[in-house]
Amino acid sequence: MSKKILVVDDEQSIATLLKYNLEQSGYAVTTAHDGEEGRDKAIEQSPDLIILDLMLPSMDGIEVCKELRQRKINIPILMLTAKDDEFDKVLGLELGADDYMTKPFSPREVVARVKAILRRSQAIQQAAEPAQEPTDYKEVGELKVYPEQYEAYFQGELLELTPKEFELLLYLTDNKGRVLTRDQLLSAVWNYDFAGDTRIVDVHISHLREKIESNTKKPTYIKTIRGLGYKLEEPKNR
Repeated sequence: MSKKILVVDDEQSIATLLKYNLEQSGYAVTTAHDGEEGRDKAIEQSPDLIILDLMLPSMDGIEVCKELRQRKINIPILMLTAKDDEFDKVLGLELGADDYMTKPFSPREVVARVKAILRRSQAIQQAAEPAQEPTDYKEVGELKVYPEQYEAYFQGELLELTPKEFELLLYLTDNKGRVLTRDQLLSAVWNYDFAGDTRIVDVHISHLREKIESNTKKPTYIKTIRGLGYKLEEPKNR
């Protein structure tokens, strides 16, 4: 069965271009041209991925993203932004978007991003199926990460993570004790070059800290290594 993609963009030419190229790649595509319509279709149709423009009539992309996440709808979201919308772009990521692209972009690049995101989300769908009691996990302090189930627990409580947050956390646990640069994390977790835009890493690190650190200003798990990057380590004061 074809993966379903919802394209939400008020520019008819962009929506048509994306629809054509995605359908040529084998996806089933639905379009919406304002925020409220996009939100409603996302809720009603449960697509596998949403391509969401930031600047939309009736309800902007940030509000759409925020409402879907508040409803616990964790469909991957690829956000489209204008080249200079740095504030909106970061805010969108903070509210739960999984990825972003800046306009103008090539249809080929969009299709490549969509394929990468859907590959990662496939494991989450499989995790929802009945499975044996998970036994393979990685443990750091009171954090347990189950790679095959795409689940992570902290102090015995299941963490609510977006696909990208889980991928980042898993990579950090796989490299426990190692200093990882932002460029390393971009390459390993996002699978493509963000041309030096490492702010996306910082935003997702901040998300993880909010979920596993008692004091985000003095983290005990995910340490910032000044001038280099980040390191996940066993907390020293337990």
